[in-house]
Amino acid sequence: MTTSPDALRRILEETRTIAVVGASRDPAKDAHTVPAYLQAQGYRIIPVNPSGAEILGQPAFPSLDDLPADLAAEVDVVLLFRPSDQVGPHVEAAIRLGARVVWMQQGIANEAWAERARAAGPTVVQNTCVRTAHRLLCAQP
Repeated sequence: MTTSPDALRRILEETRTIAVVGASRDPAKDAHTVPAYLQAQGYRIIPVNPSGAEILGQPAFPSLDDLPADLAAEVDVVLLFRPSDQVGPHVEAAIRLGARVVWMQQGIANEAWAERARAAGPTVVQNTCVRTAHRLLCAQP
C-alpha cells in the first residue's frame, strides 16, 4: 500500500518527535545522515541503538521499550532502519509505545508487519525515504 504525498506531508507537518530505531554514529550511513537532516529541520530525534552510545548529541536507548514513560509519550513517529525481516519486534514496540506512525525507511518493507501495525492503529509508511519526502513536500524553497 502506497502512502499519498498529501498523507506524507500531513505526517511530516504534524510530527515533532521521531524515535529512530537503528540510528548510527557512523556519518557515512543513512541511519546517521537522515536523522541528522531531520534534527536540522527542527524535529526532536530520539536515537534507539543497543550500543547505548550518544548519537547526534542525544543519549541512545537500547530499545523502544527502554524509553522513559514521559519521553515515550512524546514519540509521534518510529522510523525504522532495520532489515525488512527484522522489523517485527520494533513494530510491536511502536504499537506498545502508542506511536502514530511506523515509518520503514527506503529499502525496508514488510507487508505482514505493516498490516499488524495498521490493525493496531498506527499509519504505516514503507520503502520511502523520510528525508526525500521532507525535501519534496515540506522544505522551503
